[in-house]
Amino acid sequence: MGSEGPPAVTIHVTGFKKFHGVSDNPTETIVSNLQEYMKKNGLPKGLILGSCNILETAGQGALVPLYQTLQSAISGKDSESSNSKRIIWVHFGVNSGATRFAVEHQAVNEATFRCPDEMGWKPQKVPIIPADGGISQTREVE
Repeated sequence: MGSEGPPAVTIHVTGFKKFHGVSDNPTETIVSNLQEYMKKNGLPKGLILGSCNILETAGQGALVPLYQTLQSAISGKDSESSNSKRIIWVHFGVNSGATRFAVEHQAVNEATFRCPDEMGWKPQKVPIIPADGGISQTREVE
């Protein structure tokens, strides 16, 4: 008793397919290879790799698979991760102008695309989640 250590943490990871201006999305490569890499090299103690999913680079095209991923993790369909109450979500994105990795600490409830997504949608100042409020609504990491 007392030697169990802290509860495990489950990490779910998403990346995106190609899109206009980024024909080879590195997030797809990272996420596609992550499970095999972790099997080969091992995970740190107390860490569980939950799901690794590649999403369509389209506003509406990404919603259903993303919600399915979220629901699966919450409902505990993955038996190994269902014992873990601590969950981390890592959503990789790409900035073709960046020279290094950056961790975003704020989300804005606004969809404004410089070019159409892979399904042809090009929103301008549209709330991503209308129920969360207008386009000025933000969420910050605490």
